[in-house]
Amino acid sequence: MEQALAQRNSGVSLKPGKSRAALTITHPNAAGIDIGSASHFVAVPPDRDDEPVREFASFTTDLNAMADWLKACGIDTVAMESTGVYWIPVFELLESRGFTVMLINARHVKNVSGRKSDVLDCQWIQQLMTYGLLRGAFRPAEQVCVLRSLWRQRGMLLRSQSRHVQHMQKALTQMNVQLANVISDVVGETGQKILRAILAGERDGDVLAEMKNARIRASVDEIAKSLQGNWRAEHLFALRQAVDAFDFIGKQLAECDHEIEQQLQRLQTREGEPARGKQRGRARNAPKFDLRTQLFRMCGVDLTRIDGLDVTTALAVISETGGDMSRFPSAAHFASWLGLCPGTRITGGKVMSGKTKRCANHAAQALRMAAAALRTSQSALGAYFRRMCSRMDKPKAVTATAHKLARLIYTMLTKGEEYTDQGQDYYEERYRERVLRQLSQRAQKLGMKLVATEQPQPA
Repeated sequence: MEQALAQRNSGVSLKPGKSRAALTITHPNAAGIDIGSASHFVAVPPDRDDEPVREFASFTTDLNAMADWLKACGIDTVAMESTGVYWIPVFELLESRGFTVMLINARHVKNVSGRKSDVLDCQWIQQLMTYGLLRGAFRPAEQVCVLRSLWRQRGMLLRSQSRHVQHMQKALTQMNVQLANVISDVVGETGQKILRAILAGERDGDVLAEMKNARIRASVDEIAKSLQGNWRAEHLFALRQAVDAFDFIGKQLAECDHEIEQQLQRLQTREGEPARGKQRGRARNAPKFDLRTQLFRMCGVDLTRIDGLDVTTALAVISETGGDMSRFPSAAHFASWLGLCPGTRITGGKVMSGKTKRCANHAAQALRMAAAALRTSQSALGAYFRRMCSRMDKPKAVTATAHKLARLIYTMLTKGEEYTDQGQDYYEERYRERVLRQLSQRAQKLGMKLVATEQPQPA
């Protein structure tokens, strides 16, 4: 086994008489599980049982039987592939039974030569885990996992609610009610008043137009003109159902926000209020409670002081990672886990590609959206993003800025320091000094000297 593994990893044939580098057994009591939807294949060391590979159904009774069998075989470490969401019940049950469970990235064990079967897969996972050739994926603490599930559920509800807003707009368009052309948001205060009045039976455009908010730029006559439609019964029925579905999901969102608030209170580690920072308006889809204070009491720092990060973005990151960054040795490791660091495909001493790896990370997606929002920011981060856009295409600039945001978050959470924005002018001056220093060093290598000249004053 050791010889076969050495050949697989080195790619060099071992000749008789040559010294062999023996692999060290790091997990002698390891088991491997190939996860499936209906059943799971489990492999233990061959000397532990007459039948070292067994198949267990995915029912809870069978999972408990699996745990009992692993205990009887003297297993203390279990490795499994992250297949869909089928691994979650197995992971949670084995962890509750006292096993050290490691979730393995399926891409790390898929490139195996020869035939592929569930039995061979679980045996291969068990062998790799025995020799310490696999690493477990990051999984936050149990209470943070609860918060993560609640926040992801909230995101799913928001996506469902947005589809019903599209259904409202479709019903209005079919009736030739062009309200969306004069009001930017049909689910805002003015739009909702008008829609609910229409469903209540009001058809007079002038009466409906008087419901507009003072901040609406369109005049009363323009709104009244847009509200002249055919009012067909089937389209009114579709509009009513879309509004009812919108209201129902709004009620579910309120219940989800309550659960998130309760979970954040359980995760609080300190008391106090965050220092007063920049005055920012509340995000439209943000929870109704004081999320900024709850996050401060959980993390000990105010992440919203970083330009581009609002409370929803901060919670999106914290719900995926938690406030404890001890699992990541450095900011570079944290950025690599997020999938925001440059790639390192090097062969023969030549860099083949620096492309960022594809990674469906929820925290990285939130940071990319925050980075894109810095386009018009007059902060140092905004100046950095615009400089990146001048050097590369926008998607790469967004990733580079999101990488910078990730490093700032890591530094704040590990060192407990508050972020202070130095401003756009400070960043531009630092950048200018850096460019002049590089030019001076290059001129010195060429035997020249850089001489500054006075800039002409504008008339």
